[in-house]
Order: sequence, then C-alpha cells, then structure tokens
Amino acid sequence: MKRQGTFPFTAIIGQEEMKKALVLNVVNPRLGGVLIQGEKGTAKSTAVRALADLLPPRLCIKGCKFHDDPNDKSNWCDECHEKYDNAAPETEELPMKVVELPVSATEDRVVGTLDIEAAIKEGKRSFETGILADANRNILYVDEINLLDDHVVDVLLDSAAMGINTVEREGISYSHPARFSLVGTMNPEEGDIRPQLLDRFALSVYVAGEKDLDKRAEVIKRRLEYEDDPEEFIKKWEEEQQNEVHRIQRAMKLLPQVTTSNEILRMAAQISITLGVDGHRADIVLIKTAETLAAVAGHTEVTKEDLREAAHLALPHRMRRRPFEEQKLDWENVDKVIDA
Repeated sequence: MKRQGTFPFTAIIGQEEMKKALVLNVVNPRLGGVLIQGEKGTAKSTAVRALADLLPPRLCIKGCKFHDDPNDKSNWCDECHEKYDNAAPETEELPMKVVELPVSATEDRVVGTLDIEAAIKEGKRSFETGILADANRNILYVDEINLLDDHVVDVLLDSAAMGINTVEREGISYSHPARFSLVGTMNPEEGDIRPQLLDRFALSVYVAGEKDLDKRAEVIKRRLEYEDDPEEFIKKWEEEQQNEVHRIQRAMKLLPQVTTSNEILRMAAQISITLGVDGHRADIVLIKTAETLAAVAGHTEVTKEDLREAAHLALPHRMRRRPFEEQKLDWENVDKVIDA
C-alpha cells in the first residue's frame, strides 16, 4: 500500500481566491488570518493542510518550547529572558507549520496547564504547554470553527488581541507569547460564527463547487490519481510546488520595501466611510492586504488594482447585517471611490 502524503496545494483546481488568501497570510504573518466559508467538499480543509508544504523556515531560539524569535526580544518567553537577557541566544531554523485545533479540544488542552502541586511544594512554576504554545509564530487552523465551545472562543479572542496566552490557577499565573495566523473553515449551513470572532479575521472568502464541466472532471481525475498512487502524484507536482515556494519567498523579501501613497490611504478610508464599516480595523487591514498583494505581484508601490482586490478579501465579512441575513456589499460604490 502506498504511503498517503498531503495533496499538493498547487494541484487544487480553481478556488483561486481561497488559495490567494492563504498565500497572503504566509507572506505576511501579521495580516491576521483568513476565514473560509463554503459548502462541504470544496477543498477547504485540503487547501489549509496542503499549505504546510509551502511554509518557509524561520529563525528560532534553540530549545525554546515557544520557538521565540531571537530578533524580537519584546516577545520572548520568561525562560528566554532569564537565559539570554545578557547573552546572545543559540539559534536554529525551524519550518513554520499548520497547528490544528480540534473542535472538541478542552480549554486546558488549548491554553496549557499549571502544576499547582509543584508550585506549592517546590515554590516554582511548572507549565505544561497547550496548543497555543505550539501555535506561536505558526498558523493555527480550526476546522468547523463555528462549532467551537464558547470558552475556547473567548481564549482565542484574548490571545489574538494581545498576542499573549495567560493561564491563572489558584492565584498562580503563567504567560507566554501566542502570536499566530488564525485560519478557520466552516459550512454556514451548520451554524453562524460569533461576530467578535468573525471580526478577528483579516480576510474572508466564500468557496463553492466548480460549475465548469471540464474543470469538474479534472477534479475527479486528479483526486483518483492521487488516491491510486500518492507518492507518484506528489512527485509529479514537485516542480510546481517549488515554484510556489520561491514565489512566496520573493514576496516576503519584497514586502518591507512596499510603499503606500497618501492617495491610496485616503481611498481606503473613503471606502470604509462609504460602506459604513464600524471602527478602523477594516481600513488598516485593507492597506496591509493591498501591500501584501503588491509584494506577491512583484511591485513595490500599492496600486489602485491592489486596493480593489484587497477590498474583495477584507471587507465582505465586515458589513453590518441582521442575524441570518446574507453579507452583501455594493461593489459599485467601492469602484466609484477607487476610479474617481
């Protein structure tokens, strides 16, 4: 029997907006994640898990269970501060990864646990890491995120807002860095998602099954080919995968050089005012997304087209709506602002 590997990201047919949103979050981990909504069987989970093969390595402090960034002292854990505040840390390169949070995960499994007995008897804090520790500087993936327990949702909201996970038990507390890109997938037919959690996603895309006959037939062909001989299928797509990795790495190097004119900044603000979007998060995400799109496209100045494309990814889920109403966005108004 052939070993089952991961279906290649570049072999997924269609779903271009979903794939682009995922790639943007790899190029710019500070973007803020993506929510993928759509009917079952549309490669949502396949795409997220396949993303792991495209993730670049990052520099970490050797031996740190939170894989702290040696160049970002402000986000070190307590142990790294104790060891390396006055000395250069030993480093190692580790690949970014997709850390999966099961819907059934308990709060303790997510945040980690404190050993109260050790604290009382020995006077020291003993912490067993949870999923958030593993997710630091990685991608945290939640399938069926709309079905998550409310307590776990609250923990995710706190960590996403602060970039820190704090565990408190019996008057003892422990904190560690928890900066992650949150990727969620869900089928809207199975229930809605809390507005507070929805707002935490920088980008949102909706996916549906292919309607083009030839593409749909090709989906069947590739899937059967993959299931028949996974190793051979993965080998066949190796060159395409490497090309995508190089494209991502080029965009990551280019991103710090991307600039945004005052005209584009004012356009982003005007779009949010015109659409009646609450708060300022939408404006900021809109610009960050446009800058990342520019880097992926290979240019160093944000264009109107970058902003237009960013609006399609960053704004639909931020529109005001009543419960059970579909999210609607008047794209004509967006175009008027950009083309004025």
